[in-house]
Amino acid sequence: MRVAMIGSGYVGLVSGACFADFGHEVICVDKNEEKIEALLRGEIPIYEPGLDVLVNGNRFSGRLSFTTDLAEAVKDVDAVFIAVGTPTRRGDGHADLSYVYAAAEEIAAHMQGYTVIVTKSTVPVGTADEVEAIIRKTRPDGDFSVASNPEFLREGAAIDDFKRPDRVVCGAEDERAREVLRALYRPLYINETPIVFTSRRTAEIIKYAANAFLATKITFINEIADLCEKAGGNVQDVARGIGLDGRIGKKFLHAGPGYGGSCFPKDTLALVRTAQQYGAPTRIVEAVVAVNNARKLRMVDKVVEACGGSVDGKTIGVLGLTFKPDTDDMRDSPSLDIVPGLIAKGARVQAHDPQGVKEAKHMLPKEVAYCDNPYATAKDAAALVIITEWNEYRALDFERLSKTMKEKVLVDLRNIYKPSEMKAAGFAYDGVGIG
Repeated sequence: MRVAMIGSGYVGLVSGACFADFGHEVICVDKNEEKIEALLRGEIPIYEPGLDVLVNGNRFSGRLSFTTDLAEAVKDVDAVFIAVGTPTRRGDGHADLSYVYAAAEEIAAHMQGYTVIVTKSTVPVGTADEVEAIIRKTRPDGDFSVASNPEFLREGAAIDDFKRPDRVVCGAEDERAREVLRALYRPLYINETPIVFTSRRTAEIIKYAANAFLATKITFINEIADLCEKAGGNVQDVARGIGLDGRIGKKFLHAGPGYGGSCFPKDTLALVRTAQQYGAPTRIVEAVVAVNNARKLRMVDKVVEACGGSVDGKTIGVLGLTFKPDTDDMRDSPSLDIVPGLIAKGARVQAHDPQGVKEAKHMLPKEVAYCDNPYATAKDAAALVIITEWNEYRALDFERLSKTMKEKVLVDLRNIYKPSEMKAAGFAYDGVGIG
């Protein structure tokens, strides 16, 4: 199959490279000339484990190419995927669909022969209908179908998620489009991956519903963690006790400083606004959004309390800035609330992250000092705060830390360490949900 992928960001680049690895001929398009030039040199603009090998392997094989010329890319292809950004629109919380609609207009002007246009971007219900209307207005006699194929990629595990997914959701209104989607995902049939065919609107709702449900699980266990801290329970034991119930499941029951990233904050808010627009408010999701926003800020108070009630004039070491490990993505990371909050209370913050420093420098206050390793981060610190659970923070040398820190205080917002271990090491330990 011949595929054009409009947008070479996280979703577009991973999806394009994986389709090429399936044996399809893929051309990725982006308006950012610097990004395309970098990709043509073999440089990957995002950090995702294994993506550099996958992209360059398929580039050298001739199955994957890159261009800024959308008009040339969409000619004579079987499918065009729209994988552009849908950020939160300023002022009202709705998804900004301007990039999606602009892509649809350009595709309409240049497509040739029967083409399936597929929305891969996360979009509110009804977007595919609007895309079809835009294309039909430009090409009233055009031979095309519009489908929805939402992505379910976890940053840090995106390649595996694409190649070995729990399911693939395809929203299509006609059999011709379904046949093209079946051909594109044919390699997954061999693995007996469930391919779920629905209407376009149903597929769009599935994406938002999935993310909102996972965000709800995270927020639920975080509130239970608060109860555990007050009542003397252990949230990790609670999570295991309920997670072993097959109806609940153990995933996304890890208490922490709140969810972040490119999907959950944006998508939960967009679902809330869409549901309100349709007169079917999602009260649970509304509460999830509010509780999660408040939680990130409350983590500042947690650090202050661990430091005896004040951080004014004290040095605080922060380990981990990205919203999760194995990514350089800083979008809506808890650190974007916690670090400025500590600085506002008078703290001097020095921080380390294996991949996120470049982005962090654009998003965090200029007062933050960046360090080359965890031990430099802990130097003269009144407390060390773990925000992101990178593997290299899981086996710290606490004897070495104790010699460089001013006060032996560890605030572990990811519950990497056990209180008993920290007590034996002579550290005051404050985890999440451990009363």
